[in-house]
Amino acid sequence: MAKKIMWILGSIVLAAVLFVGGFLLYVTLTDYKPDATEPVAITDNQENMLKKGTAFTVTTFNIGYAGLDKGEDFFMDGGTQSRSSSKVQTVLNLNGIGTFLKSNHSDMIFLQEVDIKSSRSYNIDEVGALQNFLKGYSYSYADNYKVPWVPVPVMQPMGSTHSGMLTLSSYKSTSATRYALPGKEAWPQQLFDLDRAFIENRIPVENGKELVLVNLHLSAFDKGGSIRKQQLQFLGEYIKKEAEKGNYLIVGGDWNHSLPGTDPKAFKATQDWPEWLQPFPESFKPEGFQWAVDKNTPSVRTVDVAYQEGVNFRAVIDGFLVSTNVEIMKAEGHDLKHEHSDHNPVTAQFKLK
Repeated sequence: MAKKIMWILGSIVLAAVLFVGGFLLYVTLTDYKPDATEPVAITDNQENMLKKGTAFTVTTFNIGYAGLDKGEDFFMDGGTQSRSSSKVQTVLNLNGIGTFLKSNHSDMIFLQEVDIKSSRSYNIDEVGALQNFLKGYSYSYADNYKVPWVPVPVMQPMGSTHSGMLTLSSYKSTSATRYALPGKEAWPQQLFDLDRAFIENRIPVENGKELVLVNLHLSAFDKGGSIRKQQLQFLGEYIKKEAEKGNYLIVGGDWNHSLPGTDPKAFKATQDWPEWLQPFPESFKPEGFQWAVDKNTPSVRTVDVAYQEGVNFRAVIDGFLVSTNVEIMKAEGHDLKHEHSDHNPVTAQFKLK
């Protein structure tokens, strides 16, 4: 009898090992491995030409896959959830996000965490949904999260993910390119992480120069910010090359750092500074570049618990870094109380010198 029990237990353990091993082999073989640079398709490219001295606005918004509304938490930040609470809520969040963006009338829009077909957002094509809201823009989409199955948390796994970044412009783009950012976690964790990147759009200016738009989303949960340091070094080298050409640069998005000129202590909270949030490194100082941020309006909340005013730690991690030949006219955060995303959008108005 004892031998039989041992044989059964051994068979169960062996089956589990074979299943896990087979799964890891499958994910390894199908791992999304983008090239260092890849062209990005531009859909509905506009014909408007940007002029020097004309004011225009840019908005950045991490939409949290339309699943991280004020009632949600997230397991990677200490919560328990990995998916939107329901398909109905996902649609409500997406409609709220689209309604805000439509009413804000920005000339360019940088979006992060936009799902194409993911279990966490009930396989809704969020790019297509936003296109229905926002007419008169070109669209440039690039993947940065493509995994056949994320098996954590165990009791409610995130599941399949296909997500990325989206840049919208009411001005003509001559090209769009996905740039892979460096830095990966150790195997097998790297198989289930985002493949961080930024989208570059090149906008011709009537004076013969180019406005280079960079929509980025840096790493968040790398211990001690080690991967973020590699990404910023890469970005700094890219910025230097473009600045030397005399082009205009606007680099914006979700930096996943407390941005220069801002202080999270300005926002009332009972929570302490979260481990994942890093101060922006003083060593990153592209010559002549300036920050367009709103220090008075938080752009992100912690998601270890649902949002409660005065409880969640909040900070400014979304904003823009611009070259010296770009005039910052104003920068304004929109405190939407995290109604539809764990982030708040940020809009800045610029003028090319």
